Formats: sequence, C-alpha cells, structure tokens
Amino acid sequence: MFENRPDRDVEVVLVGRSNVGKSTVMRELTGHDVTTGKKPGVTREPNYYDWASESFMFTDLPGFGFMSGVEEHRREEIKTDVVRYIEEYADHIIAGILVVDGKAVIDIIDRHRADGEIPHDVELFHFLEDVGASPIVAVNKMDKVDDRDERLDTLCDRLGLFPPWQQWQETIAPISAKQGRIEPLLDCLRSRFEAEKRADLLKFVT
Repeated sequence: MFENRPDRDVEVVLVGRSNVGKSTVMRELTGHDVTTGKKPGVTREPNYYDWASESFMFTDLPGFGFMSGVEEHRREEIKTDVVRYIEEYADHIIAGILVVDGKAVIDIIDRHRADGEIPHDVELFHFLEDVGASPIVAVNKMDKVDDRDERLDTLCDRLGLFPPWQQWQETIAPISAKQGRIEPLLDCLRSRFEAEKRADLLKFVT
C-alpha cells in the first residue's frame, strides 16, 4: 500500500467507508476521472493525484467496512493499512477528509454503538485529530437528505462536537459530489491551506 506513493511534502487524504462517494469527491477535487462503481470496495489501493511543482497531492485511500465479496479478515487488513498510512505520513497531511453518507451515517454510528463498538467513522475522526491531520467531515449525498440541519446537528453530537453544526463550518462540509456541489468542502480546504500559509495551493480548490 505504501510502495507507489509519490514523494510529495504535502497531501490531503480522503478516508471513509466503502460506497460513500469518496472517488466521486476525488474526481470533483482533481478534475480527473477515477474508478467509481456501484459495488462497495472498488478502490483497493490508494489513488494519488500529484503535482511536482508544488510537491502536493490528493490521496484517495481505500474504503473500509462492508465490501461485497470481500472476506472480513481482508476488510480488517484494509482498515489497518489505512490507519498505518495516516500514522506514517501524518507530518505531510495538511487535511484529512472523512467522507460519510449523509443519509446513512447516523444509523450506522448508532447501530455500532448499540453493539457496544466504537463506530469506525467516529474512531477515524478522532484518530485524524490525534495525529494532527486536521479532519474535515465531507457529508456527502446531502441532496437525498430532507432534515438537513437536524441531521448535521445529530452528526456533530455523535462526533463529540457541540451543535449547532453551523459553528463547525470549517470542519463539517455538507456536499453532493455527484451533482458537483462541493463548495463547502473547498471552503474548508482553503482555510486549511491559508492556516498553513500555503497560498500556492489555493489554485487547487478554486
């Protein structure tokens, strides 16, 4: 999983469950078509889009959780690989984008909690925070959500962020990647680049 990583100083990583639209978000961010599919787990290796002149890249890491036709031990290996990648390159990661499905994420989190587990999405959000990877939650598929504000407030609550969600607009980005509506995510990335005094990267999020 690490062998083909381009040697770049700064990266933005995309992480999340399978089938939440990570590859579609990546396509909207980079303008490049990436492998997307209806079956969960299409992305099994990291996808990189890099620019040598700015020593910068976007990295789409493999999705975790349920994947059709993938055995459980392999799913666990993929999740472990994702965690190891983030740990190893934390010093280079200027932002970690956790992509979630706005329609399903609350139910998934609550179901895992009811089973006495720490939900992957919550765990990953705090892990990105802990390693200094400045998490942004891209709440995708918001075009399918009716109770937008209520849903986003509940998500904040589950992540340990005090609602209302509007006070977390540099962290919570409601988007609809398939419709090309990702402006809140671009706003979050712009604020990260400006905070790191990397004005040269702003052209990638305009």
